[in-house]
Amino acid sequence: MFTSILRRPLLPLLALPLLLAPVPLPAQTGGAPYSVDGRVFSRLQDAVDAIGEGEGTIRIAPGYHRDCAVQTAGRIAFVAAEPGRAIFDGVTCEGKAALVLRGDGARVDGIVFQNMRVPDGNGAGIRLETSDLDVVNAMFRGSEEGILTADDPEATLTIDRSTFSRLGRCDRGLSCAHSVYTGIYGRVTVTRSRFEKGSGGHYLKTRAIAVDINDNSFDDTQGKATNYMIDLPSGSVGRISNNLLVQGRDKENYSAFIAIAAEERKNPSRGLIIEGNRANLPPGMDRRSVFVADWSGEALTIGANELGTGLTKFEKR
Repeated sequence: MFTSILRRPLLPLLALPLLLAPVPLPAQTGGAPYSVDGRVFSRLQDAVDAIGEGEGTIRIAPGYHRDCAVQTAGRIAFVAAEPGRAIFDGVTCEGKAALVLRGDGARVDGIVFQNMRVPDGNGAGIRLETSDLDVVNAMFRGSEEGILTADDPEATLTIDRSTFSRLGRCDRGLSCAHSVYTGIYGRVTVTRSRFEKGSGGHYLKTRAIAVDINDNSFDDTQGKATNYMIDLPSGSVGRISNNLLVQGRDKENYSAFIAIAAEERKNPSRGLIIEGNRANLPPGMDRRSVFVADWSGEALTIGANELGTGLTKFEKR
């Protein structure tokens, strides 16, 4: 999707903390912040509506954008003109997210989402309600949730080279929010991304039928009242491989790093591959945890993983 309109080289993950750090940027007060094929718009919703049921790219100028939009049709690429310098800050549509997506497909490239909060505690950078979504070179920070989806068993969510920082919550008597939380999507792929400094809930919680979680870092050392780093609450097949996971000290639940089917056995889990990962407790931490906790009762494929002191490879629950 969008290969004909977007062939941008991806940024190295290690460059993201510098690229996406807070920098002095002007608010958008002069000039049109959004453009579609040479047409300019002052409101993001107007740019989305201009594409309508077609396919197009919205280029987003650098600056702080206190704006949001709902996509109900078409295929749209939301692309930062300068990666890491187009920042959506604190404004949500429908009490949900900066981008509410229920069209025919979308791509988000190089955008920062921050400070999203709503009354139900699920304020997100992106609320994905149907269809495919590709997220690349994006950052989600300081919000209740990074990405939240509904169910679409025929669709795919792909996240690559993105950062999720200071997200999640479990307070106010509301259901917990997480850095990424997906409903029953057909496939969720998360690669070359960083999860850090969680403020509650899980880092990656997905009910996807199939997953590919590969080459990511889950750094919980500065997390506060967090839970699992990877939670597949309905079970899943696919692969969890080549990730670095470090559990922090301030945990609401430190009993496991990866949880399989902890809430229900809706999806098959037989053959789920978990291999090539590295997992550790913080230096000097005198406690024990389990690398993979399984409620599915199915035969998982747990290969070679490098586990630090205090970690048990597997526990059936």
